[in-house]
Amino acid sequence: MRWNLLALTAGFVLDLIFGDPRRLYHPVRAVGLLISRGETVFRKIFPRSVQGELAAGFFFTVFVVTVSSGIPFLILLLAWKADVRLAFALCVFWDYQLLAARSLKTESMRVYEALEEKDLPKARRAVSMIVGRDTERLDEEGVAKAAVETVAENTSDGVIAPMLFLALGGPVLGFFYKSVNTLDSMVGYKNEKYLYFGRFSAKLDDVLNWIPARVSGLIMVLASPLSGLSMGGAFRIFLRDRKKHASPNSAHTEAAAAGALGVRLAGNAWYFGKLYEKPSIGDPLRPVEHEDIRRVNRLMYMTSILALAGIWAVWFLCAEGGL
Repeated sequence: MRWNLLALTAGFVLDLIFGDPRRLYHPVRAVGLLISRGETVFRKIFPRSVQGELAAGFFFTVFVVTVSSGIPFLILLLAWKADVRLAFALCVFWDYQLLAARSLKTESMRVYEALEEKDLPKARRAVSMIVGRDTERLDEEGVAKAAVETVAENTSDGVIAPMLFLALGGPVLGFFYKSVNTLDSMVGYKNEKYLYFGRFSAKLDDVLNWIPARVSGLIMVLASPLSGLSMGGAFRIFLRDRKKHASPNSAHTEAAAAGALGVRLAGNAWYFGKLYEKPSIGDPLRPVEHEDIRRVNRLMYMTSILALAGIWAVWFLCAEGGL
């Protein structure tokens, strides 16, 4: 496990420095392509019925996860046999690609910069790249709130959860997690098209994120004072509002961030031209402002650093205890 932690630490540092170069091959995009192409094939194989779509979704998920984690496993196996240094370098590189802290900051700060320039149309376009909701109706506060929510929510499944899986099983387990997470983001919708086909993917993602989401929320509470924010508010809202979401995992870090910032997040939102009523998270001690995007990014970074330190601390304790 020590090699996994060393590779994870190096990959995390590389992510903080370089982020996700747009021109560089990214394995998650390859997983996305596999999903989009494979969906058509599996839908043709199974009948168009409730049971048929449930079966198609199950075998489709197994196929995507097996390919997405199996190929890295075989490549790493060959690399370890060829040269330990090559294999370790490959682990570092993949860990770097599977973490998204810098990318979260980069994309959300584009929204911040547009709002700073008072260019609302530009801000709406920028936030539409990182959220799934309709953005045409959003005012400046709505745009800022959407960006804050995205950073807060993705602190868990974009940074902390991959860290935990990478620490436990290296890039192979990291790719396993990312493939399930990508499946959920592409087919895990409760609409007519994906209600049955995407059900297994969505449920599997819920299972994999159950512990990471709660750990991430608690770490974010601890990171709040180190980020110049309210730890008391973060803990209070985390306890009160962390279950206010249709997903069992999505609101934990969002609740902690809302409390730390002293703002209200979530609430009703438009998707594909339809208004969906959703509960609010946090108390409106003040309006959400574009500076909150900078603040939540600082909170996300500090949460990530504390998480990595915590992973190392657990390893040292287990090593000392002979576990």
